[in-house]
Amino acid sequence: MSFLFSGHILIRNNSDQDELDTEVELSRRLDNRLVLLFFGAGTCPQCQAFAPVLRDFFVRLTDEFYVLRAAQLALVYVSQDPTEEQQDLFLRDMPNKWLFLPFDDDLRRDLRRRFSVQRLPAVVVLKPGGDVLTRDATDEIQRLGHTCFANWLEGAEVLDRSFLQPEDLDDPAPRSLTEPLRRRKYRVDAAAPGTRGSREGGGPGAESGVGRLF
Repeated sequence: MSFLFSGHILIRNNSDQDELDTEVELSRRLDNRLVLLFFGAGTCPQCQAFAPVLRDFFVRLTDEFYVLRAAQLALVYVSQDPTEEQQDLFLRDMPNKWLFLPFDDDLRRDLRRRFSVQRLPAVVVLKPGGDVLTRDATDEIQRLGHTCFANWLEGAEVLDRSFLQPEDLDDPAPRSLTEPLRRRKYRVDAAAPGTRGSREGGGPGAESGVGRLF
């Protein structure tokens, strides 16, 4: 995922505002994770209302007060603020593990065009390989809170074994009653082209894979 920001600097939202300006640093923070691109602005009332929800969502997945091990998750604030002062003010109360682009970096606008963001706030969820998992997870985060992260892990086939019991690792049976619905939503079980998607026979035409959402 670090390739998306190759040649650019990301800044950590801590008191020192540490800069990630090498490929190694970007890779350590972004690779093998689900990455949320949060498009927002401090002058947007809807963004102001959504920001505390997103902050709580992120903290409950990454803060050691709530979890034994931080989730495989990174968030980059892609500011649409009109001034750097408003950007800084908006980030002041946000988690120090959030990352953001420098205000003078044109990549802020390029990413908005690239992911066709039409409204604010918007949260684009990216798989570790860079494919879009969800074009805007704002409503999902508001409805489900941090529990929707498990849905994304399945949809992206990011296996975090700390969430599984040992006997579940080789068990093909669904782990919950809602798993078939989640898998259908994110198209995890995509039938091979030219087949009807049956996996019962186990033959060459019964292959399954991860289909792209969009």
